[in-house]
Amino acid sequence: MIDLLHWLLVPAAYLLGAIPCGYLIARAKGVDIFAEGSGNVGATNVGRVCGKPAGAAAFIFDVLKGLVPVVVARWIVPTQPWLHIVCGLAALAGHVWSVFLRGRGGKGVSTSLGLALGLSPVAGMVGLGVWAVVLGYVGYVSLASILGTVAATLVLFGITDVFAYELAYAAATVLVIVRHRANIGRLIRGEEPRLGETRPGQATDEGEATDSE
Repeated sequence: MIDLLHWLLVPAAYLLGAIPCGYLIARAKGVDIFAEGSGNVGATNVGRVCGKPAGAAAFIFDVLKGLVPVVVARWIVPTQPWLHIVCGLAALAGHVWSVFLRGRGGKGVSTSLGLALGLSPVAGMVGLGVWAVVLGYVGYVSLASILGTVAATLVLFGITDVFAYELAYAAATVLVIVRHRANIGRLIRGEEPRLGETRPGQATDEGEATDSE
């Protein structure tokens, strides 16, 4: 049975997810990440603008934002999978729509990876592997992110019989794809920049940012 104290894990997960790690890392370097590069707060743009170590740090922290709430919920209430996934999705929502950034945020890829690792380490690692292979072959971070997330979903459906986990990660995958709708349009038109490329005239608002994070 879940009591009120356990449900307090949900707002705590949202607040953890809402911590704008990329924004804070950039600010520590004197950079307004919204005004630089693609204008996105995710690890890709942080790495481009502030250097690879800063981008790697943003990536790790964003992954942990999805992983920690699920692990903690599974530890405290191991028999309630619905609470596990609600905590994970709350953290993902916090990352995408951060209260600290007035509703702005990233595209959810790193945090959804953390969510996958918390629900099933195998699914998470497969998704990360697919992301790395696709990125290595084609150089498109957005395409790698979408396919990696879809791969993790398919693996999760294949290795777990916990319907709540399957439903939650399917929802997370849909969110990641929707957040990449502008990237998908550019991929179709052949206008999406590869990793390390910049193109003049790219929009930098949150809805059109070229990055995948």
